Amino acid sequence: MKKFLLAAAVLATALFGTSVGSQAAMLEAKIDVSSQTMTVRYGLEVYRWTVSTARPGYFTPRGTYRPQRTARMWYSKKYHMSPMPYSVFFHGGYAIHGTGAVRQLGRPASHGCVRLHTANAATFYAMVREVGFGNTRIVVTN
Repeated sequence: MKKFLLAAAVLATALFGTSVGSQAAMLEAKIDVSSQTMTVRYGLEVYRWTVSTARPGYFTPRGTYRPQRTARMWYSKKYHMSPMPYSVFFHGGYAIHGTGAVRQLGRPASHGCVRLHTANAATFYAMVREVGFGNTRIVVTN
């Protein structure tokens, strides 16, 4: 069995130029503010989810980031103890997190965070925890 797995890894490296392990260890989340979507590439898997970013008067920071910290459940001290399930903080107090306001997804509605369906937030949170902060990239563009 070990010989088979080693042979499969060697074949994957020859065919794709990288090992199977390094493919699975890469996680990238691209948030497109103009389309209110988040595209997640996790190894060979691709997910596309509807999000809500900052509503008028607020700002979602643009740029490329690594996660800074995670919280299974966080309550915003700044915004009336609002629940932020499956938070992945990427720039100070800005996070990608779940929301109960799913009817708002697809249009700007937040105070600056990237909100998504709680089930999708849980999936993304688990991916980040699995691959680690150093192997995760978060890109926020217009």
